[in-house]
Amino acid sequence: MKASLIGVLKEHLQSRLHFHDSAMTSFLLWTFCFSLFLLISLSNQLEDNKIPSLCSGQPGIPGAPGAHGSPGQPGRDGRDGRDAMPAEKGEKGLRGEPGVPGERGYSGDRGMPGEKGERGPPGECAVAPKSAFSAKLMDNRSTPLVVVDSAVPFGTVLLNEQGDYSPETGRFTCRVPGVYYFAVHATVYRASLQFDLVKNGHVVASYFQFYGNWPKPASLSGGSLLHLVPGDQVWVQIALGEYSGFYSSTKTDSTFSGFLVYSDWKNSAVFA
Repeated sequence: MKASLIGVLKEHLQSRLHFHDSAMTSFLLWTFCFSLFLLISLSNQLEDNKIPSLCSGQPGIPGAPGAHGSPGQPGRDGRDGRDAMPAEKGEKGLRGEPGVPGERGYSGDRGMPGEKGERGPPGECAVAPKSAFSAKLMDNRSTPLVVVDSAVPFGTVLLNEQGDYSPETGRFTCRVPGVYYFAVHATVYRASLQFDLVKNGHVVASYFQFYGNWPKPASLSGGSLLHLVPGDQVWVQIALGEYSGFYSSTKTDSTFSGFLVYSDWKNSAVFA
């Protein structure tokens, strides 16, 4: 494009040089040099096949904004900042409100059995209270019956482990409260017999056997249940003096027995 412009200007000057004088030739030559210089200085400004104008025009209208470019690559991470100076410890805050109780958790596994503890001290033995006795008359074939303070003494003890019966007085003294059974088995001989079962001086039962001069002894038995408290006494007494036919020998006996049926002792570990 530059070569064609230069050729056009050269032909134009040559045509001008043939028809004018020397002054005009000098002017034209100066013009040709100036135009050539201007053309060379502006040749670098050619863009998009456009020839710049030798005269400056008005600025054009600003073009429409271009489309946004695509995002650039992420930048590198910055350097770590320096550690700050430790701050002073703040004041303790107020206690918060209790939270809502959570749901009950599952039961855990059974733990291992613990070690066996030391043996404890021996406790009191829970034994049911006992009371029982049995005694018989001593041989009175050759001697009359002896009465001690209105009580018949059955002097030969058969059983009296608790010691509640006294063979010297013929009386049973209650130690354990409860219900007792008392029984009298008498051999009747030489005379009729009437005896009473007595509690604390009061007759609770009376028994009688008539003797009609029989060649052999007869028998008389009786018994009763009594409720006793500690200190009560029970014994056998002759109801009438002439009816005292208690008899005892090596072949036959007269006995007085009694035993505890059940206890109502409040302090008993078994019968509380």
